Amino acid sequence: MSVANFIPTIWSARLLAHLDKKHVYAALVNRDYEGEIRNYGDTVKINQIGDVTIKDYQKGKDIADPEDLSGEQTTLTIDQAKYFNFAIDDVDAAQVNPKLMDKAMQRAAYGMNDVTDTFLANLMYLAAQNNGNNLGTDDAPIVPTKDTAYDLLVDLGTDLTEKNVPTEGRWVVVPAWYHGLLLKDSRFVGNGTDYNKALIEGGEVGVAAGFKIWLSNNVPNTAGAKYKIIAGTNEAASFAEQILKTEAYRPEKRFSDAVKGLHVYGGKVVQPKCLSVLTANKA
Repeated sequence: MSVANFIPTIWSARLLAHLDKKHVYAALVNRDYEGEIRNYGDTVKINQIGDVTIKDYQKGKDIADPEDLSGEQTTLTIDQAKYFNFAIDDVDAAQVNPKLMDKAMQRAAYGMNDVTDTFLANLMYLAAQNNGNNLGTDDAPIVPTKDTAYDLLVDLGTDLTEKNVPTEGRWVVVPAWYHGLLLKDSRFVGNGTDYNKALIEGGEVGVAAGFKIWLSNNVPNTAGAKYKIIAGTNEAASFAEQILKTEAYRPEKRFSDAVKGLHVYGGKVVQPKCLSVLTANKA
């Protein structure tokens, strides 16, 4: 095979497509600053304007001098770098066999997706655990039942509302066993609701208590307990990623052709109050 015949742009595009389709937590954060990063180590400064004071106006009297607005600044850093590196007997044959090429790149994408998904889940949990009024703790986790699982989602929503978090676009990510409890509650699967119709037809997981429900096996936990069920909005965190390199080469000690790629990414919780966490044990 001639390495010159390899088409890296096609392989890179396929990898990114697979990552986008398989992300869960990455679909729940914003990517507002992704276009501003190029390489590992890049940083983006993010500013937030402080509150504007509202004052009483009195007719015939001068208004006060304009106040100087202050703002907090946070930094999104591309500080994560992962790579894949696999060999196949004939890259030329793989390129004319889409099924073989797709399968190889899917396996790489699944692995990288799992790493980034776990990274974001833990990033959001660590930022949210100390922002006040979360439900349950590691020392006293809550044990949901089919009768209380829905009510606990209501409590998560109440916590967010009390933190002045908008109701639009709220989501919550639950493990499979928690979803199973919700399916036993008529408030979640009652007849005549849009989300129920989606469930019956095999569509999205559902909607409950003002949240869009997402299902993931990457919900942070400790040895199958103390699950961190995170609720929030996409204003809570920002994520950026790039596939920097995709190369074909001949391993020196093997009669095969190999492909390697470098994926860099970073995330930042910019609005911790937009998150709430339920620490729960499976019954």
